[in-house]
Amino acid sequence: MREKLGREVVLEKPRDRSFGHFATPIAFSLAKELKKSPMIIADELASSFSDSDEFSSVEAVKGYLNFRLSEVFLTEYASWALENPSQFAKQEKNQKILLEFVSANPTGPLHIGHARGAVYGDTLYRLAKHLGYDITAEYYINDAGNQIDLLGLSIQLHGRENLLDETVEYPESYYRGEYLDALSRDAMEKFGAEIFHDESRQRELAMWAKDEVMQIIAKDLADTNIHFDTFVYESTLYDDWDRVMKKMGEGIYEDDGKVWIASEAKDDEKDRVVVREDGRPTYLAGDIVYHNQKFERGYDHYINIWGADHHGYIPRVKAAVEYLGYDSDKLEVLLSQMVSLLKDGEPYKMSKRAGNVILMSDIVEEIGADALRFIFASKKSDTALEFDLAEFKKQDSSNPIFYIQYAHARIKTLLGKSELSEAEILAAELTGLDKQADSLLFDTLLLPEVVEDAFNTRQVQKLTDYLKSLAASLHKFYYDVRMIGTEDEAKLLKLMLVVALSIKTGFSLMGIEAKDKMVKEEE
Repeated sequence: MREKLGREVVLEKPRDRSFGHFATPIAFSLAKELKKSPMIIADELASSFSDSDEFSSVEAVKGYLNFRLSEVFLTEYASWALENPSQFAKQEKNQKILLEFVSANPTGPLHIGHARGAVYGDTLYRLAKHLGYDITAEYYINDAGNQIDLLGLSIQLHGRENLLDETVEYPESYYRGEYLDALSRDAMEKFGAEIFHDESRQRELAMWAKDEVMQIIAKDLADTNIHFDTFVYESTLYDDWDRVMKKMGEGIYEDDGKVWIASEAKDDEKDRVVVREDGRPTYLAGDIVYHNQKFERGYDHYINIWGADHHGYIPRVKAAVEYLGYDSDKLEVLLSQMVSLLKDGEPYKMSKRAGNVILMSDIVEEIGADALRFIFASKKSDTALEFDLAEFKKQDSSNPIFYIQYAHARIKTLLGKSELSEAEILAAELTGLDKQADSLLFDTLLLPEVVEDAFNTRQVQKLTDYLKSLAASLHKFYYDVRMIGTEDEAKLLKLMLVVALSIKTGFSLMGIEAKDKMVKEEE
């Protein structure tokens, strides 16, 4: 269609499917250019599609063009998808993307706030991979600075109190939680009890501990089917400090004993400190060196997923990118909002072992990784999310992930009841379908469009919305239409196979495996 009209075309889906599968208002946008009435333009465009095999009809209605895909096109596309399931909804994009997400400090296990960004990032990554982008998933490990020193101190105090039965005085800020029990025991076994009293070895203890914590974080992520291609350690970047600061040129200056970035000149609220009076770098210093390293690796586009509380941090990092000589428009920062958790309508009680947060691993243990992934992908990432764990434990249609899984399992059960062979079903032509079946076929073949739109808009909830809608259509069709033992059994079961493929593919792009059987499946 784009080739025929010579430009990008906005396609809409009419609410009333009787108007067609797609509609476009392109005639209105061409009216001024062509100096003609939209209705005349629409009539002329409609006639130009008379020889198209893709469409059974193209009609001009009040300036709009309404398109109905042909049975031949739909059945050929469906047959191809079933013959090439791993290629369904795939594309080949020519762009290299570096996607950085999670990047939680290696000072403790991941909490549910981290989990939301992790699921969002991994789902974007899967969508991009499927669309053919050359994308790298990266974790930036902040293993330099005060938070790492505080980890070493926290382990020392925890070990003295819990392993050596000493009375200790904790500072106002320190790390707490059950994970410190294991770290303290392992530290005593590795270094001896004296490590808890030797202040000069606090940094050594901290650097060992952060690697141990990273193993906890990696396991939490792996248990949720999230993996990274590369890890970058902040502590390795500072050897490049002098070169990068020179590269910043006029963007860096000294004043009042501190080193500043002139970020106000680049639309930040004010200039920011990069190096304190005592010579210690701020977080921003590490980010400057890190983003220089990112851009020197030569990607076409860079995506960061940060917590919503980092919103004000965006202008200063973009300012640094500009001073480093790069195009800051290539850096895209997406925000992930906080999560509120309920259990049976009441605020979720924090685990004693978690310290003062709700651990990601606790929620995975309670409702499973699939449910957690679905929940966190089901709402726009930069809006607040509240959910009740009890809802996602229910084995009925009120639980959206159960509802979709049940649709897939229902199809598998239905196919198991048929006496037709797989070859007989696949050979059937999806022609002569009634209105409801035609609508279901069209909906299930929309997955490629949904996948691309979800990635392009960075709104992964569009995929969950689509799967919920498709499952609802499937369940209604199942109740309305008898399939087994009818004259149309083969083609209706082929239609069911296409629906199952869309559900399975959509779930895989969310890191979820579609189920062939459900515990409470009805016969």
